[in-house]
Amino acid sequence: MTGTELTQLLADGLVLGSMYGLIAVGYTMVYGILQIINFAHGEIYMLGGFGALFVYAWVPGLRAVPLWAALPVLLVVAVLVSVAAAVGAERFAYRPLRGAPRLAPLISAIGLSLFLQQVVFNFYTLPGGSTGVTAPVPFPQFEGKPFDLAGVQISAAGLLTLALAATGMVALTWFVRRTRTGRAMQATAQDPATARLMGIDTDRIIVIAFAIGAALAAVACVTQGLRLGTISYNMGFITGLKGFTAAVLGGIGNIQGAMAGGVVLGLAESLASGALPHIDALAMFSGSVWKDVWAFVILIVVLLIRPQGLFGERVADRA
Repeated sequence: MTGTELTQLLADGLVLGSMYGLIAVGYTMVYGILQIINFAHGEIYMLGGFGALFVYAWVPGLRAVPLWAALPVLLVVAVLVSVAAAVGAERFAYRPLRGAPRLAPLISAIGLSLFLQQVVFNFYTLPGGSTGVTAPVPFPQFEGKPFDLAGVQISAAGLLTLALAATGMVALTWFVRRTRTGRAMQATAQDPATARLMGIDTDRIIVIAFAIGAALAAVACVTQGLRLGTISYNMGFITGLKGFTAAVLGGIGNIQGAMAGGVVLGLAESLASGALPHIDALAMFSGSVWKDVWAFVILIVVLLIRPQGLFGERVADRA
């Protein structure tokens, strides 16, 4: 393998990992505050993509302009749809179960995940009038050749993914550390009961955490659709699982760790697909069909060596 080929694999892994990181932040924020796993987060991610596709397919004015000009509208609609779904999930699927045993919110999350999948499957209507979107649905893509950066080919959608992931993480870090709401979020994660006694509206803080995670997931889904050219009603399952894996890799409850875990996961998948064929002893375990296997092998190894994740978990002990 040449140096250019290796650099290309690393660039592809960085783009993929940035997308995983955006999803992982939603998992880690909710777990950091409520200590529950929102397994419907993958479907909230998926809803953002379908919201963007719906407005692009059914508003003729958007298809008449270049995609880059329509992109802000697609992102805004995707964020609004995902945030509305996440806030609704918090209000009706999780809030009534806060005092219940931890297994109850988990079952509720799985049920909500299946429900949202079937809603999109049964009710999303293609421009031709058909429903039941079993096959991947075409998603708009940027036209033109990829950008050549020092011999590395990166698509416009890939650059957009990197830019939005970096911007989102900088903005979120500033929000959590520098704003009053962000400090209230940290206090709620540390000790909800004491935070409530200090006058913090913990219900509002929890809703904000769900909303921020959903907004980042929606951005991730739009960029994924732009890169691949398709989305599907069941895309949230495996991608959401990868996002959760990234959150655990980085250290659950650690926002920066979630993004770093996503990057590690993306690089692992990219190298497993492209680098292992050049290693004779591992060539039979290479290719895209094995990339998911290697991703979870890395997760197991990391957790065996460092159970708190690469960057350490940030979850208060409420026992």
